[in-house]
Amino acid sequence: MNEALLTRITEALLDGSVVTVKVSLGALAVAMTIGLVLATIEHLSDNGPARFLIRTYVEALRNIPSLTFLFLLYFGLASAGLRMTSMAAAIVGLGMIGGAVVIDVLRAGFRSVPAGQREAAAAIGLRPLAAFRLVVLPQGLRLALPSLGNYAVGLVKDTSLVAAIAAPEVMFNARQIVNETFATATVYGAAALLYLILTFVVGRAFVLAERRLEY
Repeated sequence: MNEALLTRITEALLDGSVVTVKVSLGALAVAMTIGLVLATIEHLSDNGPARFLIRTYVEALRNIPSLTFLFLLYFGLASAGLRMTSMAAAIVGLGMIGGAVVIDVLRAGFRSVPAGQREAAAAIGLRPLAAFRLVVLPQGLRLALPSLGNYAVGLVKDTSLVAAIAAPEVMFNARQIVNETFATATVYGAAALLYLILTFVVGRAFVLAERRLEY
């Protein structure tokens, strides 16, 4: 392989990795916002319309294939006159799908807080919302952190799906180079290595966060 081709592959994949990081961070922010708001509402609500709507959202978004949902956002909305950029569709689409995952992760974290903690909060006169904010939420987030880390790692890998809607991330750029050079093994091998590095960094970041919150 000549030096010019190697440079071309490296530059294209690094450019794609910047987009991958942007999509991952944007989608994670959307997912965490949706998940935290709706998990909180579900935790504080009695059985009723709010819980039914949240459960419907979770079941729908977790059971629609991610690629299908991205197509609905990018191509479906465009056919209805509402056009999104590929980056916006990627962030919103993966974020909404991730929100359904985060709701259940946080829900499990909140439920894992010992009942004695909630009873102690009630005993000192804290109202349910204050008890949730001061007692359940901090502990629930800490308990949910390992699962949130697993979700974040999976999200980085799922960004490869957005190549299908022309977002210029790692896999999109890799496919373009393969079409130009036919260096299939080299290009896709480099892309796999790049994903490995990105997911390792994300995983280590969550591990370090878990260790800091243990003290």
